[in-house]
Amino acid sequence: MSAGSTPVNTTAVPALLLSADEPGPFRVLNPHAQLPTLLICDHASSRIPTSLGDLGLDPKARGGHLAVDIGAGAITERLAATLGVTAVLAQYSRLVVDCNRQITDPGAFLEFGDGVPVPGNRDLQQADKDRRADTFYWPYHTAVGQQVQRLRDAGPLPAFIAVHSFTPVMNDVARPWQMGVLWDTDTRLRDLFFDAFTAAGYVVGDNEPYSGRHPHDFTIDVHGEKRGLPHASVEIRQDLLRDTVARRQWSAMLADCLQPILKDEQLYRFFSDSEDAARGLA
Repeated sequence: MSAGSTPVNTTAVPALLLSADEPGPFRVLNPHAQLPTLLICDHASSRIPTSLGDLGLDPKARGGHLAVDIGAGAITERLAATLGVTAVLAQYSRLVVDCNRQITDPGAFLEFGDGVPVPGNRDLQQADKDRRADTFYWPYHTAVGQQVQRLRDAGPLPAFIAVHSFTPVMNDVARPWQMGVLWDTDTRLRDLFFDAFTAAGYVVGDNEPYSGRHPHDFTIDVHGEKRGLPHASVEIRQDLLRDTVARRQWSAMLADCLQPILKDEQLYRFFSDSEDAARGLA
């Protein structure tokens, strides 16, 4: 691994629920990259800290979609390496605390999902929630915010891209899309991504299988939309990401589609001009 891609872990916040030999709550890849693009992955890991045991779940549940966006972390890592951009990845399961939810949302500390109860999240006291938030949630979002600010200070308005994956079946209904592009009020990246992925021959959902207008998408809303960054979420169907070979293939495809878009200087000039116009500066 090159020096530019060395992961960075937080040491600024006390590891309230972490032992000295456990990873920090997040990783930053390519922390000094200059290309104005930031990848984030809220659900990159199924790891649960030793202090919380197994949350009362069997190995299958701890490795399934309830705990992690299968394949999303690997895709994010490979894209960061191939594109030479910065990425921030959460290093603990969303069952510990979901970094893509408002901390006051009941889903931030999920008690039941996909037909599976989560005993270790039942009847949590506020002190327990605060401890998890202080150990995992806030350090992750602080890291994302710091990278957004670094890129904004360094040059053009950066593109903010979230990577997720979705189950092939939901409520007994098969999902036909191979991937989806999620967006809300900002269509700048949506238009480019949707056209590129469709041209590559993929069945692409437009705000499917989820809508980017959903109020639960905390990370995009807070770090992307509220800061005026061009932003989108890319979702990939999990049955297409089951093994290393498939993940490599998808990463290569995404990189091929995204590379010319994200390296186009005119694109970032358009982003910055749009921001200036919105502020009445243009």
